[in-house]
Amino acid sequence: MNNSLLPRQLALDLTCTPKASLDNFLPGNDRALHGTLQTLVSNWTMPKDASAADNPLNQRCFYWWGPEGSGRSHLLNALTNAAAEAGLEHYALTPAETNSWEDLEQSLATLSSNKMSAIITIDDVDGISEAQVASLFRIFNVVVASQNLHLFIAGNAAPSALQLREDVRTRLGWGLVFQTHLLEDDEKIQALEHAALARGLMLSPDVLPWLLNRFHRDMPNLMALIDALDAYSLETKRAVTLPLVRELLQPK
Repeated sequence: MNNSLLPRQLALDLTCTPKASLDNFLPGNDRALHGTLQTLVSNWTMPKDASAADNPLNQRCFYWWGPEGSGRSHLLNALTNAAAEAGLEHYALTPAETNSWEDLEQSLATLSSNKMSAIITIDDVDGISEAQVASLFRIFNVVVASQNLHLFIAGNAAPSALQLREDVRTRLGWGLVFQTHLLEDDEKIQALEHAALARGLMLSPDVLPWLLNRFHRDMPNLMALIDALDAYSLETKRAVTLPLVRELLQPK
């Protein structure tokens, strides 16, 4: 969450935010991607002595791209959480986390020789450094040659439009490629209602339409506001009505 983009009260201590999961992702126009990931994750709960080669889609690499706020990072985080719950090795890489790239490369040989699945996610591939591009090239080659590694990558553009080495752009298109889409307003309201319900938070009917007209319209900031409303409602012991929302968003 980028608190610098939000009003002062949204920097409250948020401790009840539900973990990202495929269940709390509203697919909208991304049903094909969502269904594909659900199929894969359901296979991760197979018996521990089963072969990880039992991949129902026969795919190792997945790439999706779309605008900020379209759920790219949510899906990657959901996969990391699902892998952790299934007891699988998992590595979450980003341009800012240089140590995680080094840790993965040191473990690749061992991971590729194991029978159990291992999950690798890479967020914001459009922002990786030259050294990370070289690392990604090596990771691709190991994953494709393996029977148990799964690689999930998200970025802001189609493979052909990324400012990366040609051999890496080509590899991004080797597996399944999807585009993620922003939700329509009614879909945003549905997702926010679901998020509020998951927190046990009751919103008056006029709150969400008002927020869509007066607040940031992207889902990360809207979800952050639901968290802040939850915390502020508990702090003030008041129901979440439009006056409370206006009070929360009023800058000092």
